[in-house]
Amino acid sequence: MNFFEHQAQAQRNSGLLLVLMVLAVVSLIAITSLLLGMIWNLRDTGQTQSLPGHMDWLPSWELIGVVSLAIITVVLGGSLGKWVELRKGGSVIAERLGGRLINLSPQSFEERRLLNVVEEMALASGSPVPPVYVLDDSSINAFAAGLTPQDAVIGVTQGAISHLSREELQGVIAHEFSHIFHGDMRLNTRLVAVLNGILLMGLIGSLLVRSIGRSRSSGRNRSKDNLVALLMLTGVTLWVTGAAGTFFGNLIKAAVSRQREYLADASAVQFTRNPQSIAGALKKIGGSARGSQLHSGYAAEFSHMFFAAGVRQTLLGLHATHPPLEKRIRRITPEWDGSFPPVTVNPPLTPKSWAAEEAAFAGFRAQSALDAIDAVGEPTPQHLEVAQQVLERIDVALKEAAHRCIGAQAIVFGLLLDQRPEYARAQLQSLQGVSAAEVFEELQGLKNALLRLPSGLRLPLLDLSLPALKLMSREQYAAFKESVKSLIIADGRVALSEWALLRIVERNVMNQRQPYSRYRLSQLADEVSIVLTLMSRTGAATEQDAQLAFDKGCTEVGLTSLRMRAVTETSLRALEQSLERLCQLKPLQKPRLLKALVRCIEHDGQIEPLEAELFRAVADILDCPMPPLLADSR
Repeated sequence: MNFFEHQAQAQRNSGLLLVLMVLAVVSLIAITSLLLGMIWNLRDTGQTQSLPGHMDWLPSWELIGVVSLAIITVVLGGSLGKWVELRKGGSVIAERLGGRLINLSPQSFEERRLLNVVEEMALASGSPVPPVYVLDDSSINAFAAGLTPQDAVIGVTQGAISHLSREELQGVIAHEFSHIFHGDMRLNTRLVAVLNGILLMGLIGSLLVRSIGRSRSSGRNRSKDNLVALLMLTGVTLWVTGAAGTFFGNLIKAAVSRQREYLADASAVQFTRNPQSIAGALKKIGGSARGSQLHSGYAAEFSHMFFAAGVRQTLLGLHATHPPLEKRIRRITPEWDGSFPPVTVNPPLTPKSWAAEEAAFAGFRAQSALDAIDAVGEPTPQHLEVAQQVLERIDVALKEAAHRCIGAQAIVFGLLLDQRPEYARAQLQSLQGVSAAEVFEELQGLKNALLRLPSGLRLPLLDLSLPALKLMSREQYAAFKESVKSLIIADGRVALSEWALLRIVERNVMNQRQPYSRYRLSQLADEVSIVLTLMSRTGAATEQDAQLAFDKGCTEVGLTSLRMRAVTETSLRALEQSLERLCQLKPLQKPRLLKALVRCIEHDGQIEPLEAELFRAVADILDCPMPPLLADSR
């Protein structure tokens, strides 16, 4: 199952989650109504005579209506409240668990190694570099949290980075990236909101029982014992209902989460081509005295999101959110002997440098881009190798600047500077009056390195800068965006590459929500024709060449009746509106569009680095994490 099939399945699982929630709410209504009906009947015992054979313990329809309204209100209110909180992104969950952000200031070589592994994985998969949090916990565990790849974060415990080797850490991070790619992370985060509403019933009952208990123990209001007893019984009923809600909630967690862990393990093995990496991490969890259980009081709420079981399992594994370690290890390495080796802390890490490999890319064949489409969400070890080389080729000063908020802003400005000196000077003059002084000063120091940056390293450097850019306040971001616009229009034109860079920053920094997928390509023919027209004219020497490229794209997408649009119909505003609609394509429709775009830019038999950059930028806008294109020659 590839990336697009996983996305389609994730949509179906969201529907299943809704069905499970409805069933759980109906069960809670039934249990609460029956209990309250019995309490009401007990209260009336001795006051009325029951008819022979009449079941007085059954609740009335009026009672069922009141209970239904109350439970639905509580469940929906609790779920919506939690949903509003989680819409802020995965950082909310990481901070709730006690995580500390390390992107800007890793405090040890272990943390630098972790950050380097995450950046490699992100560049290899073509996805945004997520903020990385370290949890001060001696257990071995990790998680991915968020609603979209743009607001995703990765959290790793101190125990994991202290006990796991670099290869084992790669396996764990690849596992978490699989959850991000395949929609599991979004489903898991939604599940937190859904279960919050269900579990709220138990919390209300528990608080009511405690408050009534304190009132009775105080010895006051003895004349109201009957009312107090009735309220106590109601509180116990709500507490029992909450216990039932917890039961159903844990069942839903187990039903949704368990099988996805096997799939993420398999994806991690496919990514790293090293079964021992993730198997070694699982073995160390089994051999560690602390295992994978977190000490955070919020671990149970987010238990289904962890790499391994974050809380103690109960009910003979009925509520287990993760398969047993033994089964996961044997699926990866069938030859395992069943033993867990003792775990020791890794020796302190020291700086290590890798020789940079200067790769002069001569361009890409169409097959390179088509292979990258097939690898969306399923990057290969070759892509990981390219990502490692890319990180080595980026100037050290630029990498250091990308991990600072001011430096990241300066990098975006520098990526927009024109290669022609006279235009670059005009851009800097326009920027000097609108940007913050410290950012402008940083840009001056990085300007030469940025102008020398090869085109194939522009998007990776931007990806490295995204976590730092996300730390801007709304006021800082508004001023930053105005400065970006000033740079773009300073030379009197807006290039397609400039527009694409701005859109990538907007989508990732402001955490724009993914629209619901509902259209087929045939329903968006006008939008498809506008995008194909603009991509066909990119790099085409003549209008005739552009028309030939456009026809190839139409044939690939299966819409041969499309017409190439005039220049007046293909403004950047029209492109933006078209891509906003195309983002709503059904998952299995997107690879057809991406392959059509490839046909448009390889009309001359080769894809230039700038064309490859634009192609990957458009794929990012369509929520398709595109791995780097593998060069055919060096």
